[in-house]
Amino acid sequence: MNFNKFLLASLPVVSLVVSSCSKEEQVIANDKTYVTPPTYTFDRNGATTVNFSGQKSRILMLQEIADYVKTQGAGGLAVSDVKLLDMYANTNSPFTNAELNTSVTKQLKDKTAASVDYFSSNSIEQAEERTFFENQLRILGSVGTGAATQGVAGIFEKRYYAANGLEPVQVVLKGLMGACFIDQICNNYLSTKKLDAATNKEDNTNKKLKSGTNYTQMEHAWDEAYGYVYGAGRDADGKNAKFWDSYIDQVNADKDFNTLKVDINLAFRKGRAAIVNNDYVTRDAQIAIIKEKLAKVAAVRAVYYLMEGKKSLVNGAGKTFHALSEGYGFIKCLRYTNKPGTNNPYLSKNEVDTILKTLTAGKNGFWDVDYSKNNLETLAKQIADKFGFTVAQAETVD
Repeated sequence: MNFNKFLLASLPVVSLVVSSCSKEEQVIANDKTYVTPPTYTFDRNGATTVNFSGQKSRILMLQEIADYVKTQGAGGLAVSDVKLLDMYANTNSPFTNAELNTSVTKQLKDKTAASVDYFSSNSIEQAEERTFFENQLRILGSVGTGAATQGVAGIFEKRYYAANGLEPVQVVLKGLMGACFIDQICNNYLSTKKLDAATNKEDNTNKKLKSGTNYTQMEHAWDEAYGYVYGAGRDADGKNAKFWDSYIDQVNADKDFNTLKVDINLAFRKGRAAIVNNDYVTRDAQIAIIKEKLAKVAAVRAVYYLMEGKKSLVNGAGKTFHALSEGYGFIKCLRYTNKPGTNNPYLSKNEVDTILKTLTAGKNGFWDVDYSKNNLETLAKQIADKFGFTVAQAETVD
């Protein structure tokens, strides 16, 4: 039948653990007591030491790509691949937010597959990944304004689909959440190769500040990791979170995973406080927590969307293809996760590529309903097993 339309490390410290994002925590380490603040607020001599402006810019750049495509789709208009490629590389002033256009040194492309741990000596895959995302943007620009049908790219329910039913913008958005944001968080800024590079540890211990700033290099690296999750902020009512900040909320809404939000937020605050207090053992323990928990968020959403796609098979192409495309993007994220204690992803590049190839291997891709029906749960289970949860836990938010 076809459609015809992070691992918690044990600590040599004593601490008072609390279970709220907004509570402080007392830590005792090396005969020194210090407090983890209730919010991510750190200062020195009356001025903030926190700076993640570059991360905020990149989150907003990715959001503008999403907004542009959504607006064009709502009007039944074609999207420009030239504009999209300019937005990816921040060339030719492509953004409606003028501040992003003036941030000429900030872009998504040069931070794609750019981490010190995974890509400092892996230029071939780095180039392949950047080309992959550029090609998705080109495919998106080539869709035009016709109706999507089996084997033919087009628009369906205001969304743009490739000939195989894959929604390129979802591949780009969710994929870059991994290839840029997760890779920079887990494999770059939270890497000890970055945090402890050169004289960073000695400078942090002695509170030797980076020239022209109010922070040490180590403090700043940690802030940049934090910024890729929380850097864009929220509205005054706490709504309108973006990308990982939003998906942490969505996964946390499931009782099976309802400590993730607290765990991740606390680990970022606790790790930063540890850096201020030269407590590198506690810092490293928080790195492990962040890596494990963020990876689980990506994995849970990958499984959720695969099963959402399976459930909606009877309802028509639009809902199914959209869900499976989001799942595709989150699966791509998994190559950029970092399993604590291994410095390797939970799923290797080859494993991820095989899952993605299998996902789209039906005749005309997602249009082959029977193929999808027979394979989606198997793929979902393969992912869930790697991360220690069940498909049943992830497929329903309750």
